[in-house]
Parts: sequence; structure tokens; C-alpha cells
Amino acid sequence: MPELFGIGLEVYIILLVLGTPMFFFWRWLFKHIKPGSKRLLLTCFATIIGSPIIYLLFIAAFIFCSEYYPNRDFDKKQWLADSTRRYEYSKDIISSKMLIGKTQQQVKQILGDSGNKDSEVTWYYELGYRPQITGIDPDYLEIDFKYGRATEIVQHFK
Repeated sequence: MPELFGIGLEVYIILLVLGTPMFFFWRWLFKHIKPGSKRLLLTCFATIIGSPIIYLLFIAAFIFCSEYYPNRDFDKKQWLADSTRRYEYSKDIISSKMLIGKTQQQVKQILGDSGNKDSEVTWYYELGYRPQITGIDPDYLEIDFKYGRATEIVQHFK
């Protein structure tokens, strides 16, 4: 797509589409001002300033809605039942430090063994795919062990 001042042509088209009804809205809003150059100038200025602001608000809302996901308190039943939505519980697991100091056997009792790719010192649990604009790999929870006890829990985003 061609660019003008480093901005894609589609952005200017979107701003034009947004600006057209905004122009008429501002013109209606400023109807109490006598017709003439002052009203036209004020209407054009409000449209030129308001259109990019509305555009940015739409983009921000889109990003927020597409990347939002709930953070739930850890629920063992749900964790074991739906491995594709484990990302919803990972924040609680990390912030509560519920696994810190637990043995490998205790961690297996809490998180299960399904999907765990384990070694002696580091275990990985797949968390599923977080809602996001980009990314094709699942997130995973990394649990590091020292002397047979969990010492660090980290979530890796792809």
C-alpha cells in the first residue's frame, strides 16, 4: 500500500470516512454560531482534530477487546479439565506462590502430569493460546526445581 508521510493510504481513507459524518455532527453542534467563515473554520478544525482521536479510540478498543482474557483463581478441576485455557489460571499460580517450596511429587498432585514436559530441574506446562492479535505458539508455564523443590515459576508468552 502506498504511504504518505509514513502513514498508509488506508488510514487516510478511514479518517475521511470517519470525518464525513463528524463534519456534519460538528456543523449541527455549532449551528448557534452565525453562518460564515468562523463557523466553517471551527467545524473543520473540530473535524480534523476529532477524526484521528476517534480512530485511535477504535484501534485501542479493538486491541483491548482482542487481547482481553480473564485471570481466574486457580481451580484444580478446571486446570485438569481444559488444558487449552490454563493461561487464565497462570497469573494466580505465579502471584500466590502456591508452588514455591513444593516437591516435584506435590507439584504433580496439584497440576497433574498431563501435558507436562519434565526433566529433573525444569518442568513445562502448556497453557494454551491466549487471545491475542499475533502469535501462533501456545504459552507455557516453566517451573524450576532446585534440590527437588520448586524455586521459580515463570510464564512464557509466545
